[in-house]
Amino acid sequence: MTPLRANNNMVTIAERLNNAYDRITKAEQNNQISDPVQLLAVSKTKPIELIQQAYDAGQRLFGESYVQEAVDKVIHFKNYRDIDWHFIGPIQSNKSRHIAEHFSWVQSVDRIKIARRLSEQRPTNLKPLNILIQVNISGDEKKSGCMLEELSELAEFIESSKQLTLRGLMTITAQTNDETQQLQYFQQMKDCFDKLKTQYPNIDTLSMGMSGDLEPAISAGANMVRIGTDIFGKRQ
Repeated sequence: MTPLRANNNMVTIAERLNNAYDRITKAEQNNQISDPVQLLAVSKTKPIELIQQAYDAGQRLFGESYVQEAVDKVIHFKNYRDIDWHFIGPIQSNKSRHIAEHFSWVQSVDRIKIARRLSEQRPTNLKPLNILIQVNISGDEKKSGCMLEELSELAEFIESSKQLTLRGLMTITAQTNDETQQLQYFQQMKDCFDKLKTQYPNIDTLSMGMSGDLEPAISAGANMVRIGTDIFGKRQ
């Protein structure tokens, strides 16, 4: 069977994954980072066939943003026990139950209301849901995420919730061509992350950086980057 192609350039998913990992490795080496940076393959809007190809190439972490589409994929791959599914999109209250029941990670919790619903709706036969708090570090009104002044209260609530485990922070910074500003946002996130680590023992994940800015994110201290376009091609 001929592999499906990511786009019209006729590059396979496996080749694109290798290129993404090469970028990460180079950034690790340039910044003398010893602990490996994880790659979350953002597969939202992409068909099951491409996810299968990424899995066959060794990828195990996948990120989804649209609840119904995501749940269908999780169910399709239910026998693939080694896949970690991360929900990374905005969370509507009426969709939280589906997320609580089907995902192992949620990277986009930005308010106590949603954290409470996820905790209450997480089945007790499943391990606690791993949570990253999404922070709007750039203060961009178009971006989701809690403000810095809200972070402490939200972290405390998640840490006290029986069916949630606080694992770290996530951000999507404002789009800018100013590399100095971009790096400043990432460094602010790293400072917040380091502060939280001194308070909560399970914190270990700082998710920031995407296809266009993973190098400065890694240089600032990201240990997870989210890559979609460079693996699966542009959204149709």
